[in-house]
Amino acid sequence: MAPSGERRLISADDHIDIHSMPKDLWQKRLPKRFRERGPRVVETDDGPFWQTEGRLFSPYGRKEAGLLAAENFGFRPSQPEERIKDLDADGVYAQVIYAPSTVALQFQDGELKLACLEAYNDWAVEFNRYDRNRLIALPDIASNDPEAAAAELTRCIAAGHRGASVSGTAGAIAKGIAPIFAQSWQRFWDIASEAKLPIHVHLAGGLHTLQYVPGSWSFPAMASIVPMQLDEILAGMVFSGILEQRPEMPFILAETGLGWLPYALERMDYELHKYGDKILDHRIEMLPSEIFRRQVLVTYQDERFGVECIPRIGVENVMWASDYPHGDTTWPESHKAIDESPLATLGAEAFRKVTYENAARIYGIE
Repeated sequence: MAPSGERRLISADDHIDIHSMPKDLWQKRLPKRFRERGPRVVETDDGPFWQTEGRLFSPYGRKEAGLLAAENFGFRPSQPEERIKDLDADGVYAQVIYAPSTVALQFQDGELKLACLEAYNDWAVEFNRYDRNRLIALPDIASNDPEAAAAELTRCIAAGHRGASVSGTAGAIAKGIAPIFAQSWQRFWDIASEAKLPIHVHLAGGLHTLQYVPGSWSFPAMASIVPMQLDEILAGMVFSGILEQRPEMPFILAETGLGWLPYALERMDYELHKYGDKILDHRIEMLPSEIFRRQVLVTYQDERFGVECIPRIGVENVMWASDYPHGDTTWPESHKAIDESPLATLGAEAFRKVTYENAARIYGIE
């Protein structure tokens, strides 16, 4: 294994959070008819806050009290020149960056939501332009309207984005929203497949009884099991045939963690064997584990048991991440964290693929 100064790392799951976003991003870019209700920063007795549709929803320039936070990064995550300095301080070459919009803003008006995400996605093009080989801020695609999602994906491809993130809408059927593996999403997936564009789903809820409450025991309880809520997305995308029918489209599940995946893959294979001949609508021809290993990738952060599972998951299917600038990030000691994990015991090839080569292949990083 090469010394840390002689190897490259690519972090496949990092973030720009709402508290560090430019305060004028939406007010400058939204059509005039949306600006009054769109995201803006207002002064309150507790300091500046983001407001949208008349609701306060997040502090501006700082995180909420009670959140797990390793460091106050200020506005650096949304300033490309400063973010690159943070990458250099951590010895990380490039980052794949997820947007704050869908989760943080919690829009009530679907039309306003689409306009705000479009504005963010245009800003992300400019952000990436600072160094396209090192900064890959993903556009955020709304999941409440499949046709609108297909149109925005087409626009993002034309703008030069090298991937896109869409909400998994776990549990959304009860809210009247079609999940991303429903029939109404076929055009979206056809567009992504034709462009060979990686589509991403990041963990974002799916919980039924545990709630996110800063300062409460429920926060670590929630955080400890939320990655596994991506199980429905994985099973739905595999058994629906969406992935099998689009073999050249990479599908990325972000912040899944690793330890639960071997069981899930084995279970899906088993259930196809048990119930496959009873399926009347669409029966996949490949084993779920075969589809997974052909085109699904997952990201993880600082794990030990999960790393030991990588040979069972597939060394081509795993990408390391630092989770900058969140509270559990390995920044600025990512090399140290990786070296203290069991990853090096898997061999030099696995080490290279997981920490660099898989991400470089998916995103065209030179």
